[in-house]
Formats: sequence, structure tokens, C-alpha cells
Amino acid sequence: MPDLLLTHGYFLYEDPKEMQIMKPYAPLGILYLCSHLRQAGFDVDVFDTTFSSRAALFDHLRTATPSVLGIYANLMTRSNAVEIMGVARDAGWRVIVGGPEPGAYAQEYLGAGAEFVVFGEGEATLRELLTALREDAHKTDPTWRSKVAGVAYLDEGRFQQNPPRAQIADLDAQPWPARHAIDVQRYVDTWRTHHGQGSVNFITARGCPYKCRWCSHQVYGQTHRRRNPIKVVDELEWLLGKYTPDIAWVSDDVFTINHEWIRQYAAEMRRRSLHIPFECISRADRLNDEMLDLLAELGCFRIWIGSESGSQRLLDSMDRGVKVEQVQRAVAATRARNIQSGMFLMWGYEGEEMQDIEATIDHVRTAQPDIFFTTVSYPIKGTPYYTEIQSKLIQLKPWGESSDREIKIRGRHSRDYYAHADKLLRAEVQLARVSQQSTIVPADLQQLELQVALARQGLAATASEVEA
Repeated sequence: MPDLLLTHGYFLYEDPKEMQIMKPYAPLGILYLCSHLRQAGFDVDVFDTTFSSRAALFDHLRTATPSVLGIYANLMTRSNAVEIMGVARDAGWRVIVGGPEPGAYAQEYLGAGAEFVVFGEGEATLRELLTALREDAHKTDPTWRSKVAGVAYLDEGRFQQNPPRAQIADLDAQPWPARHAIDVQRYVDTWRTHHGQGSVNFITARGCPYKCRWCSHQVYGQTHRRRNPIKVVDELEWLLGKYTPDIAWVSDDVFTINHEWIRQYAAEMRRRSLHIPFECISRADRLNDEMLDLLAELGCFRIWIGSESGSQRLLDSMDRGVKVEQVQRAVAATRARNIQSGMFLMWGYEGEEMQDIEATIDHVRTAQPDIFFTTVSYPIKGTPYYTEIQSKLIQLKPWGESSDREIKIRGRHSRDYYAHADKLLRAEVQLARVSQQSTIVPADLQQLELQVALARQGLAATASEVEA
């Protein structure tokens, strides 16, 4: 019987959209927990649900000797985590839950069956919790729970939240994630089967110091702590030898924050003659010619640039700290180096008007990124954006069966409205691309012009429709 079983509740084969995408990555968060706790002397197993099923997990929980179950939960997996907690508690497990979401919904997770909610980084907190549970601390100190920083719990039904725990100062003292605890090769092979290239993920830092009002900082706060670049190259060299991936994903929130770090990392990769095509996330204000040259040298084939909107007014209200012109220059500079650019865009942010939608369309049409994704903004509890519009929020389903993505905002345009905005954006961008071609097919041009007209009509027709 292990001291702790870790799981995460993401079931790839139960999600039709994820099955269309088929780009899974190893759950580094719980693998870091696993390696830290194993190094501290605990017996820790991982039940990786990605390629498994809830039936298999539930069967394991019901038939194995119960001990402590640690569940990683995020916005996508809330309902799964709640169901897992119920099964585990019924089977006699003690349940601890953590991750990006539980800290903001501690009372709800405790009410759903968790014995402890961990907020912030989990390594040291779990180590202290497991030590106390293994030593039956309650027998000598009935107040022991109140002394564990970074947790929330119920004390005879009363909600208690202890002070936060200090974050790990030295990331280099942490062992690499316990990839050997799961079948990482299956992740690589799944990528290769569906996309022709096997991929692995790794991180070089924790946290993001920026203050975008809609972004959650539940786990790492607004900090930025980096690993030694030489140690990161050590890990990457091992990954290349162990799993022979074709590409990689740098899972940092913003890869290019520290320019001196990038210089040192590139120098070490160059010294060892290592090279792996990769993609990463950055910000336009952290990309200059030197950084882009180094990224190109390193093998970066795609940079995801947080854009969110083409309206400077909205960007300022989000506290993005970036100018529209910076984003456009960054996209042009990546193109000049044969690096693809990706954009994240957001409809429906508080205060958005038609002129802002038009500005976003013009922005993307002008910048011409290689790929862009849109979403309708949703409020994540614990963020300034959530607090700002909290009085307008409408919960349509019971908390344990929904997510923050499904919360409606009273008075905001309907989903149909944003669907038409999306169609208009894509048609306008495609029309601009076709118009720039040396050989234009009139029928294609007419078809795209018709799509633009229909999308504008749909947008106008649904402009008065709002969330009830």
C-alpha cells in the first residue's frame, strides 16, 4: 500500500474534442510531486488517467487497500475530480485535492469530499501532511491541522484556511518529474501516430509576474523563478536520449521573460550540439531581434503570442501591458525568421463593443498570424476579472457538474453573437490572404466576400440578444 496515490482525472478517450486534437502531454505537475515525495522517502504511485478510463480508476480505488489519494484538479476536470472524490471516500481513502482551481473553491471541494485542499505549490505541503498522517499526529496534538501552512480543511464543519506556504526558493534542488512513474513513451507515440511527430514537454521556470486581470495565479502567484539553464539542458538531453521525440513543448507561461537566461541556455545547447524543434508561449514585449534570432537558432518553429484583442482600450482594461503594435511587429519578425506565429484571442471581455470587435478583426487581418484561436471570455474565480463582474454571474448547473467556462454573464451578448463574430473574423482574414495572392481565383474571392457579408448580417441580427 503506497503512502500516496496521485491522479488527475483527465480522460482523453472520454472527450470527443480532445480525441480530434490528440495532442496529450504528460501531467508534469503531479510528476513533480511524485519525485519530490519519493526523494523524501514516501512510497508514491501515479494512476495516470490520460489513456485510461474512469471505470478502471474506480475499480482500482474500490479494490486496492485505501490510503491517501491526491487529486490534481483544474477548470476542465472539476466534475471528474468531484466524482473521483466521492468514489474514493466511499472506498475508505483519505482525499487531498490541489491544482489551479481548488484554492479558489476550497469550501466547495471540501464539501464534495476532500479532507484537505492544498493551495499554492504542493510539494512541501504534501510532505508535511503525509508525515503527520503517517505518524498519526492527531494522537499527540489535536490541533496539528492548524499548523500545516498552505491547506484548508473543515473543523467540525467549520471552514478553516491556514496561512500560505512560502514558495520553493531553489527549483534546482527539486528532482526532475517522475516520468518513469507513467508511460511517457505512449504520449510520444500518440503524437507521432496522429501528427507524424512525437512530442515531449518540459518546464524551465515556474510562475508569471504579469497581472492580466483574467488570468489565475492560484498555484505559483505572481512570481517568476527559473531553473539553472545548464540543468534544464541536462534534462532535455536526457529526454532526447530516452524518448527520441521529434519536437518539444516548453510548458512555461512565458518562455522569454529573462533574456540573459535565454542567452545562457542557447550557449549551452550550442556547446553540446543539441537541437530539437519546439514551440513555446511568449509576449510581444519580450520578443526582440536578438531573442528571435536565438529562438530560431534553437529550433523554435512556433511562438504563441498572447494577443487577446486588437483594441488597445480593451488591452489596457485587462492590464495586459502590451501594445497592439508590439504584437503586430512580433508576428512580422517571427515570419521573417520562418517561425510560425500563433495568437490567442478573446471575445466578450467586459466593456467590449462592436468597435473593439472590428479592431480585433483588423488586427488579425493585418498581422496575418499562421494560426489563431478564439474563446469567449469566462471569469475564473480568484481573478480580478471575476471579482469585477461577480454580481452579473449566473450559475446554470450545480457547481460539481460544471466549470467556470459554463457560467453566464448577465447582460452580455449571446453565444450566437460571438459565433458570428468568429465567422466574420475567419472570413475577413482568409479574404485578406486570398487577395494578396499573385493569382486570384474570382470564384474563391466571391465566396469569401459572401461569407463576410453573411457573418456581418448574423452579427447585426444577434446584436440585441443578451444572456438572461
